[in-house]
Amino acid sequence: MPETVKPEALKPEIVKPEIAEGGRTWLLSGPTSSYALHLTEADELIHLHWGPRIALADAEALAGVPLEGRASFESHLDGREEYPAEGGPRFVRPALSVRTAGRRGTEWTFEAYESDGDELRLRFGDAGLTVVLHYRMRGDVVERWVTLCNDGDEPQELLRADSATWTLPERDGWRLSQLHGRWAAESRLVRAPLAYGEKVIGSRRGHTGHQHLPWVALDTDATEERGEVYGCALGWSGSWRIAVAQLPDARVQITGGAGYDDSGLLRLAAGESFTAPLFAGLWSDGGFGGASRAWHAYQRAHVVPDAEQDRPVLFNSWEATFFDISEEQQATLARRAAEIGVELFVVDDGWFGARTSDRAGLGDWRPNPDRFPHGLKPLADQVHALGMQFGIWVEPEMVNPDSELYRAHPDWVQFQTGRKRTEFRNQLMLNLAREDVQEYLWEQLDGLLSSAPVDYVKWDFNRCFTDAGWPDDPYPQRLWVDHVRALYALLDRLRAAHPGVAFESCSGGGGRIDLGVLSRTDQVWTSDNTDPLDRLDIQHGFTQIHPARVMAAWVTDSPNTQLNGRVSSLRFRFVSAMAGVLGVGGDLSEWSAEELAEARRWVDLYKEIRPVVQHGDLYRLRPPAGGLSAVQYVRGDETVVLAWLQAQRFGEPVPALRLRGLDPTASYECRETGEIHRGAVLLHHGLRTGLRGDLDAAVVRLRRI
Repeated sequence: MPETVKPEALKPEIVKPEIAEGGRTWLLSGPTSSYALHLTEADELIHLHWGPRIALADAEALAGVPLEGRASFESHLDGREEYPAEGGPRFVRPALSVRTAGRRGTEWTFEAYESDGDELRLRFGDAGLTVVLHYRMRGDVVERWVTLCNDGDEPQELLRADSATWTLPERDGWRLSQLHGRWAAESRLVRAPLAYGEKVIGSRRGHTGHQHLPWVALDTDATEERGEVYGCALGWSGSWRIAVAQLPDARVQITGGAGYDDSGLLRLAAGESFTAPLFAGLWSDGGFGGASRAWHAYQRAHVVPDAEQDRPVLFNSWEATFFDISEEQQATLARRAAEIGVELFVVDDGWFGARTSDRAGLGDWRPNPDRFPHGLKPLADQVHALGMQFGIWVEPEMVNPDSELYRAHPDWVQFQTGRKRTEFRNQLMLNLAREDVQEYLWEQLDGLLSSAPVDYVKWDFNRCFTDAGWPDDPYPQRLWVDHVRALYALLDRLRAAHPGVAFESCSGGGGRIDLGVLSRTDQVWTSDNTDPLDRLDIQHGFTQIHPARVMAAWVTDSPNTQLNGRVSSLRFRFVSAMAGVLGVGGDLSEWSAEELAEARRWVDLYKEIRPVVQHGDLYRLRPPAGGLSAVQYVRGDETVVLAWLQAQRFGEPVPALRLRGLDPTASYECRETGEIHRGAVLLHHGLRTGLRGDLDAAVVRLRRI
C-alpha cells in the first residue's frame, strides 16, 4: 500500500478488477468510468482505455488491435506503453530508471498478476529487481503506485521511480489546467493549450511547494459543468515532478512521482524495497465542476482522516499577538473567543524555549518558563472550562542556531561540508532522515501532548531545503525521500498514540498541500494571505482538486496591515472565510462590542450551514473575476450560496446567479426572506442576491419543501 494512504483512512468499497480469459487483459471500473490495460505476447504492457465505462468484451476488442509498425526512428511502444522503463526501443520519458554496478536500464519480464479484493498487482522481474505495478479503483478515481524490491545481491540505485504514467486517448486540441503561485498567492488557476513537447511542473524545494500543487487536468472543450476532463493528483509531500508530454504523433502522456530530477532517489541494498507515492487519476464527463466534486468525494471517503466529522470554528492568536505572548494575555483572548462562539483556541508561535522572536528557540519544545511558569496545562484547562478545545503551533522539522538543540547537536541539520549553512527565517532544516532526530522529535512531541490536554496541533514548515547534505552517509541524497517518509511515520505514530488530537498541515500557508499529507492531517492552512478578496482567487483554485472540508480560512483585522492595506467589512471577511473551515485570527481585544456581537452572529450562522459547506457538493457558480462571484453547496435538501461582489461599475445591474444541482420539479424556501422559488426557475433564470457597491457579500440558505 502506498505510504500516502493509511488503512484506517479508507472506507470499505470493494470494486474488483475484471480479468479476461488468459489473464492478460485487465479492466477496472467505477460508477461511470473504466480503466483497461493489456499484456502482449511479447510481455509489452499496453494501455488500452481510460474514460467512459466499458465492458470486458470492449477491452478485449481493444487488445486485439495490433500495435502500429514504426520506422527505425520511432518506437511502436511510445505513447502506448503503460509504464515505460529506461532501455530498449523507447524514446519517451522513462518512468523507471535503475542503475546497477554501472549498468543502466531495465529489461523486465512478466512474472504474475494478483487480484486481491479491489487491488490489482502486476509483477515483473529483471536481474534481481522486482517491479510491482499496483492499481485500485475508488469510485471513479484510479489509484496507482509502484513497489520496487531488490531481490539480488548487488545494490540497486533508483535514479527515477515514478508512480505511474497516464495515457490519454487521441483527441485534437488538448488544453492543460494547473495551479501555480508563490507565498501568499497560492493555487492560482491557469489554462492554456498544450503544445508539442513536455510541460514540467514540480518542486525541487524538499516540500510540496507554494509554486505548484501536484495536480493537472486536461480537456479539449470542457466548461465548468460539461465535457470530458482528465485529472491526475500526486500524493507526495517532498520534492516531486509531473511531466505532461504531447508526443510527435499527438498522443499525450502524464508521468509523475517523487523527486524533481533523475539524480537519484535511493540505493536499495539486498532485501530493501521502495514504495512510490500514490498517483491518482480521474476521468469525468461533468466538466471541471464534475471533476472537482468527484475529487472532493474521493478525499472525504478515502483520504482525509475522520472526514465525516465537522471541523470546529477556531481562533488563532498569531496576528493578535505575534511573539509577545503570555498565559494571562492568551487567557484574555480565550474569553473573548468563547464569547463569539469559537470552539477551538490555538496558541501560535512564541510559547516555547527562548522564542521571543524568530531568531531563537526552534527545537526546544518546552513551554517558556517566564511566559508559562506552570506549563501549558493551566491555560489548556481554562480554555476547556470555557467550552473550547485547546491547540498549539509547532515547527518540528526546523531548528534555530540559537537553541539548546543546535548547540548540542549541530550535526543534526542538513549541511554540506565546507559550505555555508544557509538560513531562511533565521532557521536551519533538521535532517529528519536520521534516526536519532526522529527519536528526539518523537520524545519531545509525545511528551508535549502528554503534558497538557492538547486537542489540536498546527504543524508548520517555514523554509525550503538548501544545502541538503548529509556528510556521514554513503548515499546522502536519500535524505530527500527519507525526510518525507520519516515525517509520515512521525505523524502516524503521534496520531496512534494521541487519537484525540487533530493536526493541521501548514507551510508558510499553502506550501505543503497534497494527497499524502492530507491522509495524515485533518485540515490545511490554505495561505498566509488572509485578505478576503485575495482569498476568493486562492479558494477558487484550491477547490479544483481539494474539498472545502480541509480548507482553513480566517477572518482577520481590517485594514489588512499584513499584506495590502485593504479595508473590508466584517461581513465581507466572514462570508469569504465561511467558504471553507472558518477561523478567526484578528486581535479580539481591539474589537468593539458591536463588532464582537456581529462576529457572534456570523459564527452562529456558519455553524448552521457548516454541514452543507464541509460535506456537501460544491458548485462554482461564477469565478472571482472582478464583479460578482459565488459558490454553492448542496447536501440533501439543503443548499447554501455564498456570493461576493467585488465592484459594481457605472450602476450596472448585478446579474442573477443560475444555481446548479437542484431538482427542477421541486420548490425551495429561502430562509433569509421566506420566499418560495421553483427549482427550474433557479436553474435557468437564477437567484437575485441583492448585492450592490464594492466588497459586498451575502449568504443565502435554501431548503427543498
